[in-house]
Amino acid sequence: MARAATVVLAVWFGVQLLWATSSLVFLVFLATLFGLAVAQGVDRLERLGVRRGIASALLVFGSVGAVGGVLGVSAPTLIREARVLEREVPAALTKLQGWVEARQGGWIGQLLPSSAGAPRPEAPQGAEGAPTPPSSSGLLSLLGDRLATGLAGASRLLLSLVSGTAAVLGALVLILFLAIYIGAEPEVYHGWILAGVPAESRAAVREVLARIAAVLRKWLVTQLIAMVAIGTVSLVVLLSLGVKGAVALAFLAGLLEFVPTLGPVLSAVPAVLMGFVDSPEKALAVAVGYWGIQFVENNLLIPYLMRGEMDLPPAITLVAQALMTILFGFLGLMVAVPLTSAVLVPLRMRAEREDARERALAAGGGAPP
Repeated sequence: MARAATVVLAVWFGVQLLWATSSLVFLVFLATLFGLAVAQGVDRLERLGVRRGIASALLVFGSVGAVGGVLGVSAPTLIREARVLEREVPAALTKLQGWVEARQGGWIGQLLPSSAGAPRPEAPQGAEGAPTPPSSSGLLSLLGDRLATGLAGASRLLLSLVSGTAAVLGALVLILFLAIYIGAEPEVYHGWILAGVPAESRAAVREVLARIAAVLRKWLVTQLIAMVAIGTVSLVVLLSLGVKGAVALAFLAGLLEFVPTLGPVLSAVPAVLMGFVDSPEKALAVAVGYWGIQFVENNLLIPYLMRGEMDLPPAITLVAQALMTILFGFLGLMVAVPLTSAVLVPLRMRAEREDARERALAAGGGAPP
């Protein structure tokens, strides 16, 4: 009884500690994610005679330098086009509102509550004294004001998050150096994990850790390739359609690709609005273009890159992202998919073993227990 109570208290204190230090835990998880990818490159450089510590530092700082160089070259264009977006999005919302109001007699009017017959502002009460519901134009205007305010400050908020706080810089430094250490000597940290595992269970735990490492490494490399591919293709599509702020919108599309499922939807909203600045037809073309990009990605690019390493159902992805966002905010959203994939690895391995056992029992004429 005392032993069971001790175990329960230990688990409770462990959960409380993890909850209190969740931000640090997620940063360490992201560093491990990058470190696993770096370790694969270090293995190749080691075969060429480069020491692992030097190879790991070269890969990490070289990647940071490449990203910084690209951002440095594209920064003037991104800033200029971000200002274009800030200026044009309110105009797009106003035009969208007018377009919806002009078509309230058609199928749009059947979907939205009609403003025809609504009382004038000086008579806010209905026939029976009850407040009259807001018209569709009022709802759309309110939504437009909120969305315009949020999008107008998005660029300033992004700049403040990236360059303004010591916490962000400290987190980046922590991730970089942890990635260097993990990439240089992954077996050291692998050994520390196995140190607390009984000898009879180490083979199974070692297999689980190897599968988790392979899945996480494959996921990260796939996401990085997809970010570059989606950003490039989005830029081509937006430029071919003549959408204003194409470079900034394509950069946003590539950046948000790191957040599966939700990221592409969030990146499509400002692009469609910018298309609406010119015409509803162009907005529709932008929406179709983004849908086509995601269709090709989800059905061709990602399956080819992953090759069956991680098959995460969309429903589980959405639930995990929603839950992690509610509990931990944006950082939880970033790690939701890879963390869920890591948790599902031992469950999938157990399911594979039980499936094989069931087939063996069926082939032998017995019934599974």
